[in-house]
Amino acid sequence: MLTQVHSGAAIDATMGRSRHAAYTFRPRIVGLLLLTLQCLSGCATPQTTRTGALSSYHALAPSNGVFKRSMARADRTELLAAETIRIVPTRFSDGSGATAFSPRQQRLIANAIDRTVCFDLSDRFVVVPATSPADLTVEVVITNLKPTRPVPAAASKAAAFMTRFLVVEVPVPVPRIPIGLGSLSVEAEARDRTGRQRAAMVWARGAKALGSKTRVAKTGDAYEFAYNFAGDFSRLLITAEESRRLPLLPSARRIRTSLGGPPRYAGCEAFGRSPGIPGFVGAVVGAPPAWTDRSGL
Repeated sequence: MLTQVHSGAAIDATMGRSRHAAYTFRPRIVGLLLLTLQCLSGCATPQTTRTGALSSYHALAPSNGVFKRSMARADRTELLAAETIRIVPTRFSDGSGATAFSPRQQRLIANAIDRTVCFDLSDRFVVVPATSPADLTVEVVITNLKPTRPVPAAASKAAAFMTRFLVVEVPVPVPRIPIGLGSLSVEAEARDRTGRQRAAMVWARGAKALGSKTRVAKTGDAYEFAYNFAGDFSRLLITAEESRRLPLLPSARRIRTSLGGPPRYAGCEAFGRSPGIPGFVGAVVGAPPAWTDRSGL
């Protein structure tokens, strides 16, 4: 009887060690797989080539980050003195690659830039309609963009969810499949009443296997990057400096507009309302932007 007890205890101990070893070994295997994918992963190389979309490229200073490439300049005195601003709808340059997208998809991406810039600038400037005179006129040109391949994006999203629910003890992000990653390149400027450039930015970002959100749509990466660019360019105009600091804290009014509330100025009505809560949920699950963002379509 004593032998049987000792045998049972030994078996339980052995099984416990096996389970512990399995739980210890599994994260190592997953970690090795993630490291391998990271080493093999590529990225969509963003282009910051000067296309001639700006009235001047003088004195642009580089300010590249981990995920983006950018060059910018700002005339501090003139920007801080300005009170009114108008936003000309974003357009695509010749040779931008926009023909890979349908007209509706092009409007979705361009409108995301215009709407976000308009809402952000409303905290600092009085935004007037695009046909009215203003202290500053903003023009944005999309100079290059590459589509996201939906199938690899869907597989990446599925892998991320499976890892989150089945391998919960591994607190590391799951890389995207390094195939069909999208990108976005933009040139933008703000001119005064005489047409003189007072701020400019050349900006580009490409999706990476690590660190990029996934949207299951051809417009997925370009749509996400539209918000990133709009935030950077708006901060340049508001603060009159291009820096790597954290984004400006949104006002209570800006939070309301991000939840789908009305814009502060009628000049922003042309770009519609933010997708709100459905948009946030869609971003989390990787739904196509067109499912939740109907503005400009």
